[in-house]
Amino acid sequence: MPADVWPQPVLDLLATGGDRPVFEDGPVVTTASEMAGLIRRVAAGLRSCGAGPGVGVTLDLPVTAAAFAATMAAFAVGARVSGWRADLSPAQLSGSLIVDSARLASFAEHPDDGLPLVAAGRAEDPARITWTSGSTGTPKGVVQTYAAMSAAWVPYPDRWPPAIAELATRMRRYLVFGSLASQVMLEYGVLALAAGGTLVVAPRPVFPDALVDHQATASVITVGKLHQLIRDQRANPVDLRHLGALMVSGSPLAPGRLAEALDVLGPVLFHGYGQTETSMIAMVTPAEMLTNPATLATVGRPAVDVSIRDGEIYVRTPTQASSYWQDPDESAEVFVDGWVRTRDLGELDADGYLRLLGRARDVIIVNAQLVHAGPVERALAADATVGEAYVVGCPDEMTGEAVHAFVVPVAGRTPDPDVLRTLVAAQVNDLAVPRTVTVLDRVPLAPSGKPDKRRLAQLRDGP
Repeated sequence: MPADVWPQPVLDLLATGGDRPVFEDGPVVTTASEMAGLIRRVAAGLRSCGAGPGVGVTLDLPVTAAAFAATMAAFAVGARVSGWRADLSPAQLSGSLIVDSARLASFAEHPDDGLPLVAAGRAEDPARITWTSGSTGTPKGVVQTYAAMSAAWVPYPDRWPPAIAELATRMRRYLVFGSLASQVMLEYGVLALAAGGTLVVAPRPVFPDALVDHQATASVITVGKLHQLIRDQRANPVDLRHLGALMVSGSPLAPGRLAEALDVLGPVLFHGYGQTETSMIAMVTPAEMLTNPATLATVGRPAVDVSIRDGEIYVRTPTQASSYWQDPDESAEVFVDGWVRTRDLGELDADGYLRLLGRARDVIIVNAQLVHAGPVERALAADATVGEAYVVGCPDEMTGEAVHAFVVPVAGRTPDPDVLRTLVAAQVNDLAVPRTVTVLDRVPLAPSGKPDKRRLAQLRDGP
């Protein structure tokens, strides 16, 4: 196979890395050469169980050095790799070989022949199935082929977009947690390795404790956890001078909240935009936001082809997914003539920066008219008493659906529901005015770390 078939660049990097530390799990440090040998042994174990091109391998593993080796080994043998989810059906698992910690331990005992490991993936075969959070009802399996993964710029420093090149300088100690089946977690991990950094395990990813305990220089953080970190730093600040980068993931930040984060945490925020179906689309750096405050309202200049069609963002990139696993109808709706419909609304400004305007499908139907959640949330968040704002639609006997708002106040402030309703009426329209406004100490988060709008709908007060 060609030398650049995924994950060959990672295999080569580790095979030539010698004693360089690449993975740190408490007191246990794994060097590049040790990781390369572990990958070879696990690959042998996988092959002994029949894993290879076209065969599904599902990884049910915590974040460990062995789990990283298993991930790379499963790709190396050309398997269809996915992460375990308890809510997946037998059909979705499709008879995959399940690799848990016990089976992985047996694989690690296989002899190491010491020969270079050559990636065996076939270009058009599915390489990875990444399961979405299921926030719309049923998890969708996002399929990325070996051809797509092989086209990625992540392991190649000479291909990095400018924002990623700046980010890479701050990846000396990248905090990993949750699951390596997470597309974001793994891809930033490969970026850290390509930049000469070390992956550092956080068994308890509580911020800021994990950042301090592991002296992390970089980490991924969701918007919800970022808001909590900012509140904690204001109330009980800790020393985060070692921190170089927090990559904000999951949902866009309002400009005011982003400016606050930069003020409290320093020039460490990299505000990115991407989807499981596309990987990274754009990213704005701390330097850009501090130099040009107008970029606070954007997610940066796109690093991929972007087309705005009737206000909706379409994306095209060689690394994009090709379909949803066993879901031809949804695939046909999203993957259109070589483009991916993001179902996000946006616009490009005169300088080429991408501004997000809301979700095309995050809508509430009031009196048969669409109310987009994004503009309502931005209007609410513009009030000085509001730290976070979210809206959901709930059934209503009179209007079909009604808008219900949930706000987290700024410390020491008390939002006035009537003032907030007036603000929405003025900035959006009367249809968008929330029927109820509920004040919360903290927004509930889904397992993905994103605001859990299903739970918010269950929490709404009043009919």
